[in-house]
Amino acid sequence: MKRDIISKFFDWKNKKNRQPLILTGARQVGKTWAMKEFGAKNFKKSAYISFDNNTNMKNLFENSVRPNELLPFLNAEAGIEIDSETLVIFDEVQEVPKALTALKYFFEERPDIAIIAAGSTLGVSLHNGVSFPVGKVEFMTLHPMSFAEFLDAISETQLRTAIETKNYVLLDSFHEKLLGLVKQYMIVEGMPEVVSEFVRTKGFGETRNIQKKILTSYEKDFSKYTNVEMAVKLGLLWKSIPAQLARENKKFLYGAVKTGARARDFEVAIQWLADSSLIYKVGRISNPSLPLKSYEEFGMFKMFLHDIGLLCAMSGVSDKLILEANSIFKEFKGALVEQLICQELLTLGEEPFYWSVENSQAEIDFLIQRDDKVIPIEVKSGINLQAKSLKTYIEKFKPSIALRVSQANYKVSDNIIDLPIYAFRSWFQ
Repeated sequence: MKRDIISKFFDWKNKKNRQPLILTGARQVGKTWAMKEFGAKNFKKSAYISFDNNTNMKNLFENSVRPNELLPFLNAEAGIEIDSETLVIFDEVQEVPKALTALKYFFEERPDIAIIAAGSTLGVSLHNGVSFPVGKVEFMTLHPMSFAEFLDAISETQLRTAIETKNYVLLDSFHEKLLGLVKQYMIVEGMPEVVSEFVRTKGFGETRNIQKKILTSYEKDFSKYTNVEMAVKLGLLWKSIPAQLARENKKFLYGAVKTGARARDFEVAIQWLADSSLIYKVGRISNPSLPLKSYEEFGMFKMFLHDIGLLCAMSGVSDKLILEANSIFKEFKGALVEQLICQELLTLGEEPFYWSVENSQAEIDFLIQRDDKVIPIEVKSGINLQAKSLKTYIEKFKPSIALRVSQANYKVSDNIIDLPIYAFRSWFQ
């Protein structure tokens, strides 16, 4: 299995003033595998140390955070001598928060030692009040596997190359096949364990059971990291996500979580899910001016799950839909395609917003800021390219370029670029 983040690890390794790297992301997105794979192929040695249920390491870092005091014990724990030719991997670092503090001293006193510390986004962001090494570490986030990575996993690397090189003539020839692969991706999506099972069996039989197991583990975390009251709120929010996305207007409604609920009842819980990388909030923009972030209206947003395959499992979407023409593209009133594009934007490092007008049905699914331009992105679930909202937006704001994503083939008309779902990333490459 290949992960694109490994090339980013390589760039980090070769930086002149390299800092320790903190790798975050939701649980079970493949952080451990990516670190071990990178160490095996790019260092003479790897020292893998897991802090999960590791009393020895917890006691060690409670007593010291200085490298020269830590190294003899880290050598013993890893079973090798750590030096400048070693990749040190601290896994589940959120279980020993003072290990985060130690990263500062490794940067200052032993910059020759390469360290990647990985943990859940939530655990790292909380860090239990310990001194955090601000300015002394670099961050990366690992998301579920993108569609491009999925193509690699199922041995369709040539199609990935055709997408990345914008070979639209070739892509037109494989249009129906690629749409079929998108359908498979939407059911399986990007949790590595699920993808591995799909590749192994060439079917969906066990993948749904693995997805349900992952969903259960997330729900157990609600109680592990919070009190009873917060855990109940998190559970209500979590279970409301499919219903939120199934609405025509996908703006988040607190009343859909619990009758009579208000923002103050759930805003902390929503932030908890966002901090844990389990959801992503896409804020509303009514004035698409630069910088977009400055015009975000915090009281209005859409909420997306971090993995479309898990969303399908949570919602009970049958894998039989794959065999039924374009049914899967129409589920949730097209929300699954919108979810897919949101995830693609996140893996590309973009921060998406959406645009709408009060008391109007005009809405643009995503806005991004790129090269000092605001780019509107309209997502269509079918092949009907009639887009009244996009027309309204273009007439009002006159963008130099607009993207429209659908099942149709690639086409350019004036300032509108039509991109097939499977080739959405091609515009960014």
